[in-house]
Amino acid sequence: MRQVVLDTETTGLEPKQGHRIIEIGCVEVIDRKLTGNHYHQYINPQREIESSAIEVHGITNDFLDDKPVFKDIADEFIEFVKGAELVIHNSAFDVGFINHEFAKLVGNYGRIEDSCGVLDTLAMARKKHPGQRNSLDALCKRYGIDNSMRDLHGALLDSEILADVYLIMTGGQTMLSLGGDSADGEITQIKRLNAERGALKVISASEKELVDHEMRLDAINKKSEGVIWRG
Repeated sequence: MRQVVLDTETTGLEPKQGHRIIEIGCVEVIDRKLTGNHYHQYINPQREIESSAIEVHGITNDFLDDKPVFKDIADEFIEFVKGAELVIHNSAFDVGFINHEFAKLVGNYGRIEDSCGVLDTLAMARKKHPGQRNSLDALCKRYGIDNSMRDLHGALLDSEILADVYLIMTGGQTMLSLGGDSADGEITQIKRLNAERGALKVISASEKELVDHEMRLDAINKKSEGVIWRG
């Protein structure tokens, strides 16, 4: 199963008011493992960025002057995400902006939902933690994920953090090694094992060990009302 955890930064809050995407960040997850493969692009929006938006992400028009416009990166972006399930926090926002950008292009780009599935982690968090704050920062605090390096929002950094939140929130089955536990038992650091590691060696019990095991169960059975784990 291929998933792409995605985040965007924009010039403002509402595409219907002409606001545009200025940054896209994506990280790839396959079979619940971060692969290290990612897509990241800054985009020239060809319009002014609202000052309130700059306060959030720190990206200025001067910085974006020499960056490509969306139509020049649209095909490589679609190629990266095509066929994946997009994992997005508050997907209506990002999907709305992406579809707004597609609608401005010449050609049959359609909607992002035509190429990808979409999973909204905000809706998932609200169902799992009703009545609580479920922003990305709040979820990091709840699950003990260190996001101290996150002074400003950034699409690639946020997508990496969201990948950690999503994997822990949905069971953390790929978190093969957890370290840095705090005094209250919360996880403060995630340590991932190398994805290229070899398969774990499985050691089966010998015939003698199996016989000794059955003899031990017989002894337990005589002193109790039965051995519940015996088939």
